[in-house]
Amino acid sequence: MSYDDLLTFVRETEALAQVSGRLGWDQETMMPRGAADQRAEEVAALSRVLHKRRTDPRLGDWLADIDDAALDATGQAILRHLRRDYARAQRRPEDLATALARLTSRAQGIWAEARAADDFAAFAPTLAEVVRLKREEGAALAGGGDPYDALLEDYEPGATGAELDAMFGALRPRLVALRAAILEKPQPAGVSGTFDETTQLTMARKIAEVFGYDFTRGRIDKAVHPFSSGSGADVRITTRTDPNDPFNCLYSTIHEVGHAAYEQGINPGYALTPLGQGVSMGVHESQSRIYENQIGRSRAFTGWLFEELKSAHGDIGVADPDAFYAAVNRVQNGHIRTEADELQYNLHVLLRFDLERALISGDLDVADLEAAWNDRFETDFGFAVTTASQGVLQDVHWSLGLFGYFPTYTLGNVYAGCLHTALRNAIPTLDSALAKGDASPATTWLRENLQQHGGLRPPSETITEACGTAPSEEPLLSYLEGKFKALYDL
Repeated sequence: MSYDDLLTFVRETEALAQVSGRLGWDQETMMPRGAADQRAEEVAALSRVLHKRRTDPRLGDWLADIDDAALDATGQAILRHLRRDYARAQRRPEDLATALARLTSRAQGIWAEARAADDFAAFAPTLAEVVRLKREEGAALAGGGDPYDALLEDYEPGATGAELDAMFGALRPRLVALRAAILEKPQPAGVSGTFDETTQLTMARKIAEVFGYDFTRGRIDKAVHPFSSGSGADVRITTRTDPNDPFNCLYSTIHEVGHAAYEQGINPGYALTPLGQGVSMGVHESQSRIYENQIGRSRAFTGWLFEELKSAHGDIGVADPDAFYAAVNRVQNGHIRTEADELQYNLHVLLRFDLERALISGDLDVADLEAAWNDRFETDFGFAVTTASQGVLQDVHWSLGLFGYFPTYTLGNVYAGCLHTALRNAIPTLDSALAKGDASPATTWLRENLQQHGGLRPPSETITEACGTAPSEEPLLSYLEGKFKALYDL
């Protein structure tokens, strides 16, 4: 009975974790501003309960009693996750986990106010405390190993900073060279006009449905920083609108639907178990990025989207589907990671990866972070950061203590490149469906080959099983070079 008892206990813990996630969603979308301090106490209390459950001695007893050989592949995978998570929870002090939950809940609001005021100094003391606690957490989890690797394990199990550094080092030279060649070329015109917010949100719902989002198990709301939250039967997304830029809303929506579709597509029998959610943030990001870029920014799909956007908003300032495709994919200088084109996006991520590794190792102090960011940005992109909201304050992640999260964005792009190659090989007629606004052949293939399996396999193995080959940066580089050389006649 140990396995049955273990599963009952784990399902209750996972249900509480979903409640905690819902509190985070509410804080980003609907919570009144004055509730921040109370919400911090609520989150901290729930974090303490979850930590106690995740370190409960009964877990250790059950795990010791169960014979793995008596279980099927699903049961063995559940035990693999639980043994790993239990060992990590045992190394994470309860007081530290509670302090981090309380601090990061408050830090989120402090960051938002500092960002609005373009004042890094107003956030720096809070961030310094977050970094101090994350260093402490990393050291506790590492047990003598690399603290950054220990933090990375929360987001991409099995990955190391050194391995990612080598992969990213292979990406950078070709991305920089392609970027430089493109920026010497004339840039295509973008869309123009004023785009009604209500119309944008209506179209966002339609696009979400095109990409398979199930509104009976989800909803769309607005947030400053779009995100997806939840799993199983309650998976919510947010988006944002800009009256001068309909792409901000549309592609934020497609991106978050990629995350949400992964969660909605997981085998429902895995619900409220360690297998019932995405296996890693890198694999998760592979879904959002392939939905947004390889599918959503393809020539076939943008041809359909052009007609939809014209129908919804009237004249949008571009004449035909080819000009629209160029506008969707144009490469432009910009400060904001979430608004970057798919070519330059990874350069934004690599900057953050290097800086956060230095923060955790102690090679960089928070007091020097803004200057380090600005210097690195100008070196990589060739122009200066002029305000903190364009630079070091633009992302919420560090205020939430999410050190180790940023590199999974580029790893997800690498995974997406591999998946796109396999998808195109499997469905050579995909463009004919996309040209009609039908993404279902692609989303069905992804659901069947990757999404439904949830956490059944380790991250790298998940990609290998779906693609038939081990992950490599080469398919992403080949895709980007082929696409943008054609677009810019290089």
